[in-house]
Amino acid sequence: MSMFRYEVVKVCKQSGARIGRFYTPHGVIETPVFMPVGTKATVKSLSPEEVEEVGSQILLSNTYHLYLRPGHEIVRAAGGLHKFMNWHKPILTDSGGFQVFSLSDTRKISEEGVEFSSFIDGSRHFMTPEKSMEIQMALGSDIVMAFDECSAPGVDFKYAEEAMLRTENWLKRCAAVMTSENQILFPIIQGNMYPELRIESLKRSLPYAKCGIAIGGLSVGEPKPVMYEMLDVLKDYYPENMPRYLMGVGSADCIIEGVIRGIDMFDCVLPTRTARNGTAMTFKGNITIRNAAYKEDFTPVEEGCDCYCCKNYTRAYVRHLINTDEIFGGRLLSIHNIRFLHRFVAAIKDAIMHDRLLDFRDEVLESLSGGDTRK
Repeated sequence: MSMFRYEVVKVCKQSGARIGRFYTPHGVIETPVFMPVGTKATVKSLSPEEVEEVGSQILLSNTYHLYLRPGHEIVRAAGGLHKFMNWHKPILTDSGGFQVFSLSDTRKISEEGVEFSSFIDGSRHFMTPEKSMEIQMALGSDIVMAFDECSAPGVDFKYAEEAMLRTENWLKRCAAVMTSENQILFPIIQGNMYPELRIESLKRSLPYAKCGIAIGGLSVGEPKPVMYEMLDVLKDYYPENMPRYLMGVGSADCIIEGVIRGIDMFDCVLPTRTARNGTAMTFKGNITIRNAAYKEDFTPVEEGCDCYCCKNYTRAYVRHLINTDEIFGGRLLSIHNIRFLHRFVAAIKDAIMHDRLLDFRDEVLESLSGGDTRK
């Protein structure tokens, strides 16, 4: 019997969105779920205990970065990524494909793989589907992403089709060498912003989707309505018995729109990156804490939030930390922002349980659009 399975717990009568349970070797993931990003085997500035305390069920780590430093063989020698970083719940590793394409200006793409320069020291490397699988099997993550080509938004149909077909070819090669029974391979749907290519990519990916499938190449600079259009195109073609993962999405509005369109899993660096820049995510929109208006504001970052930051500190104090470049300020807002997204997803689940997700979407989007009006 497979160590991975997915069961649907509830389908919203109003929207068709769903709540599910994804069973993995390191625990059950309740979906919809937001996954914080621990790029280099850590969620930046936070301990694994802190990340778990705010309600995180699963983390994402980065194959490209861990391959370059410290090296996947070191992680293997440490007993795998779970032991290396002291995280005992599920881990998803991306394939390195997006970083290869986005962080190297001198990459050379061929049918065999991608030659690229390290962003650290300029050394040359060659990443193939087989190499990506070798690295991810050494890391020992629960969920392994197929090596794919994420074509830039705006490329013409011909190139988008070539990249989609190359992604399918690489998927076949990934599946051929993925031998670990403790890991599951997620194919990645590509096709750029062309509906027919998206559908074709999904259909070509299905034979390799054993218990999960991902949607890549979105949230890469295109307008949000275009992303929603691509998700609408795919919605009727997804398999029912496995989770669907929308890569690189972490804003509240995109998460709820994604759930309505059949998505179960999300990840993004947004909550921690914006936190370090002094922005707090709230149900009333983003707040720029570093602004002078909060200098004497002795209320919590968000009233009603149960996170460590909001229970113990004020906007004025967090603003002081951010504006004096104290690490603790970014840490506190990172805790808050991750907790906010978990609370937000919990509210989505509650709306699904009560068959009112579309109503909730309308209510919460109006609230989120309030944003920060103070300077």
